[in-house]
Amino acid sequence: MSDDRLIVALDVPNALQGLALAERLGDTVSFYKIGLGMLTGGGLALANELKQDHGKRIFLDMKLFDIGNTVENAVRGLAQFDLDFLTVHGDPHVVQAAKEGVGGKDLKILAVTILTSLNRDDLDASLLKQGDVRDLVVERAARAFEAGADGVIASPQEAALIRALPQAEGRLIVTPGVRPAGDDLGDQKRVATPANAIADGADHIVVGRPIHQAQDPRSAAEAIMAEMRSPPAMAPNRG
Repeated sequence: MSDDRLIVALDVPNALQGLALAERLGDTVSFYKIGLGMLTGGGLALANELKQDHGKRIFLDMKLFDIGNTVENAVRGLAQFDLDFLTVHGDPHVVQAAKEGVGGKDLKILAVTILTSLNRDDLDASLLKQGDVRDLVVERAARAFEAGADGVIASPQEAALIRALPQAEGRLIVTPGVRPAGDDLGDQKRVATPANAIADGADHIVVGRPIHQAQDPRSAAEAIMAEMRSPPAMAPNRG
């Protein structure tokens, strides 16, 4: 049985491989993320095929960032494809422009707070504001919500703090950086298990390599969904 709280990242080189993976997963998975890595490999075409021909939900992870007019026009163009989620950077002017571009469609705008592959050293190298990474993520989330974001992208380590925000009521929290216990972290630095991410307030978790690099991707996805329904996931950890 599928569980659309799990979003499988189709982080493969092209649409043909993405479609092949989706076919292997079959009805086990109902929600897919397509990102920049596949954009030049037919990603938009695959998004449309999975949505229109296979009835899947689609998260287009473009992380748009530009002047307001450009973001608004880009979102207006993407909104016509009847997709479900779209990411933009969490700067308030970007979020506001993206919401204008949605133009009454059902597309949800998710604001990126701080990438889950970054830590304080990375932020220092980029000359970004001083402070604890978790505090900065929560502050950016609050400002994105105030600008109209339908949800935010944040690591599972910040999910509980964001869920506690008054501005977070009725908004989505989507967490990449989720790894089953004992799995290789890859390039992720702020991670948690699927059960912990759900318990901490995530509405959706995004998982890529632990599924598409598994010998049996379908079994790997089923194991993650089982963990999401386990007792630890059902006990909110919002303290």
